[in-house]
Amino acid sequence: MSKILIRGAKVLGGEPQDVLIDGSVVEAVGTGISAEGAEVVDAAGKVLLPGLVDLHTHLREPGREDSETVLTGTRAAASGGYTAVFAMANTFPVADTAGVVEQVYRLGQQHGYCDVQPIGAVTVGLEGRKLAELGAMHESAAGVTVFSDDGKCVDDAVIMRRALEYVKAFGGVVAQHAQEPRLTEGAQMNEGVVSAELGLGGWPAVAEESIIARDVLLAEHVGSRVHICHLSTAGSVEIVRWAKSRGIDVTAEVTPHHLLLTDELVRSYNPVYKVNPPLRTQRDVLALREALADGTIDIVATDHAPHPHEDKDCEWAAAAMGMVGLETALSVVQETMVDTGLLDWAGVAERMSFKPAEIGQAKGHGRPVSAGEPANLMLVDTEYRGSVDPAGFASRSRNTPYEGRELPGRVTHTWLRGKATLVDGKLT
Repeated sequence: MSKILIRGAKVLGGEPQDVLIDGSVVEAVGTGISAEGAEVVDAAGKVLLPGLVDLHTHLREPGREDSETVLTGTRAAASGGYTAVFAMANTFPVADTAGVVEQVYRLGQQHGYCDVQPIGAVTVGLEGRKLAELGAMHESAAGVTVFSDDGKCVDDAVIMRRALEYVKAFGGVVAQHAQEPRLTEGAQMNEGVVSAELGLGGWPAVAEESIIARDVLLAEHVGSRVHICHLSTAGSVEIVRWAKSRGIDVTAEVTPHHLLLTDELVRSYNPVYKVNPPLRTQRDVLALREALADGTIDIVATDHAPHPHEDKDCEWAAAAMGMVGLETALSVVQETMVDTGLLDWAGVAERMSFKPAEIGQAKGHGRPVSAGEPANLMLVDTEYRGSVDPAGFASRSRNTPYEGRELPGRVTHTWLRGKATLVDGKLT
């Protein structure tokens, strides 16, 4: 059917309203809407949000299809309420040319579960020595506007300055993985009491904070935009807050796992908790939540990092870093931010849809739920509570830190330009 009537949904958590979708757009929002022949979705008690946008997803294709593919990753995204994801460049080959980013972009178009916007590498091969083809990637069919060497830090200040200058010409942004490599050699977890007790190499907070401090100053000097990936420490929050107070054009993201989990979990030596940047202390977790609530941290990004079983089911030192997150992100945000009273659902929409779409220039996404707008929408049952079972994930990988943990909220429906990609919790 070309028309869909979503009846009685709490739009952005407000009063119940009806939303009529006609084709690919929202036709009307109000009460008592009727539409002859429309498919009716009973949304009583559920919250309707604009489709979520993830500025930080690893889809692994090309090169590591044993971990994830564009198809499986976008199916996972639709399951989590996402209608657009930004795919990181650390693939094999690296997405440092127009050809590779166009391949990823077209795979996203082909599969159709959500829009895929490739992120281009800042440097050739993520090696940090020579700028990649930033202009060519921007001018390609993929229209790349976000560039990152995520997984590695652009630690050379001259290269970082040149990248900021280059993207300024077309309104792009450099997304920095803030990690001073010389301070994290051999690091296995957060540097602190727990690392000392366990005898694991410590990952100091200053390794992140020093790069952020340098880069916000470079952005100010150049007059360009910088985005901080997966910010994880209380000190980093203070640096970003200071930079914003000076009018520096900086944005920052936090992951769901850094809003909930702490380094105390590493005592189990379970590699599922091994991630980059590492899980920090409870003090850091509380500072991150407060910063997300007050807007110092702009968005939530998943850093969805799938790995095959053999890369995680091994001794801690040999295990890969990363966690899957697309299918649990909204539940963790509800647990840490909504159910604690730090954010309402309109605030969630701002940080998981509107703002990430703005930062990444995701056309047609992060738009208000109103007449004439693209019907990129998702519906969540906020009263649901259930145990996380990775066996039911759409992702090809299962490396979730939440297995067996009870979390609130369940995405029931997702629509991409009016086409249902998820219905009653099941992919179409």
